[in-house]
Amino acid sequence: MKKLNSLIAAATFVIALSQAVFSQEMSFEEYNPTSTLVVPGAEIKQAKFRFIDVHSHQRDMSVEKLGSLLKDMESLNEGVMVNLSGGSGESLKEKVDNIQKSYPNRFVVFANVDFEGADGGEWGQKAAAQLEADIKNGAKGLKVFKSLGLRNTDDSGNRLAIDDSRLDPIWAKCAEMGVPVLIHAADPKSFWDDMDSDNERWLELKTHPRRKRSNTDPAPWEQIIQEQHNVFKRHPKTKFINAHMGWHANNLGKLGELLDEIPNMNVGISAVIAELGRQPQHAREFFIKYQDRILFGKDSWNPDEFPTYFRVLESNDEYFPYYKKYHAFWAMYGLNLPDEVLKKVYYENALNLIPGLDRSLFE
Repeated sequence: MKKLNSLIAAATFVIALSQAVFSQEMSFEEYNPTSTLVVPGAEIKQAKFRFIDVHSHQRDMSVEKLGSLLKDMESLNEGVMVNLSGGSGESLKEKVDNIQKSYPNRFVVFANVDFEGADGGEWGQKAAAQLEADIKNGAKGLKVFKSLGLRNTDDSGNRLAIDDSRLDPIWAKCAEMGVPVLIHAADPKSFWDDMDSDNERWLELKTHPRRKRSNTDPAPWEQIIQEQHNVFKRHPKTKFINAHMGWHANNLGKLGELLDEIPNMNVGISAVIAELGRQPQHAREFFIKYQDRILFGKDSWNPDEFPTYFRVLESNDEYFPYYKKYHAFWAMYGLNLPDEVLKKVYYENALNLIPGLDRSLFE
């Protein structure tokens, strides 16, 4: 019996030791503690007001898929989904036709331009002509992907800058046709910073290493961001929606300066709610001041993630979790926005920028 007790004691010691060693060797990715904080608050599963999601991506827009999407939209109180992946030509026409055959007032598409291979000839005029045809076929705007400025090259194989003058006919055409340009330029500044213990995006860069950039891959962050601002200023009659708050959601003072300087620039909040939710007082002041220039958008389509957006915008809850650790390992706080500001962010600003939306959905 003594021998058995000794063996049990030894085994218990080994288990305790292994647990202690494991706790010391736990990686940052594994460490994800459950908060013990007990404070008032609750998940908000449906937006307080009907909203327009100006930043969604749907590859499949068959009639069957639209029906499935609409069920999820209704559960969230979503009035209109803007699919930024509309494509061009026949692909876009097919999407628009499916919308018209099923739910014509609940979905819209933005057209896309293939910027690869731009040259100094008639390329710009031809691209603008195709865009005009797409708008006449039902597109409500132009979406510019981050490949412009990061990956697209001209006919000589050089990086195609966002402010390249060969693209001017495209921006001018949007002004002429009265449709907005929703543009995503670059990525978070942290992707260009050293991947070390000071980088807030370290975990994302470790789990998604292809997102790491440098001043030569393909250019400095500041340069790419400035290129889009140059376009905004050069085309004051074109309405621009700067996706992801122009990657300045972590520096709202700077973003406010840009909004003051560039009156035709608006911002969407897609994929940056984690930045807003960690600075509730400052962000609330920003939203109230620039309430006419901010639009709701989510980006990746996952209905389970929308409640975090609603809770940040609508509640005054404290210290609630974000849904994706590699984006944000910190907790969220509610901005408790006034109703008049919420309405503008959720739908009024989009109604004023995107032509042809059904206003009766929001009465």
